[in-house]
Amino acid sequence: MRITAAGTIVGWDFGAALAMASALGIDPAPVAEVLPAIEAVMVRALNEQREMSDG
Repeated sequence: MRITAAGTIVGWDFGAALAMASALGIDPAPVAEVLPAIEAVMVRALNEQREMSDG
């Protein structure tokens, strides 16, 4: 994950995600297609959860 000094999550390490897919025997091409959409939802959800717990 890419995280700011303030602790806000700004994204995932796509290189690591694609390497993990490849290591699991998953073709990285389709993963690269869907990963940005999944990342956007997860980053938003994780930051909302963090804000609620800081509360």
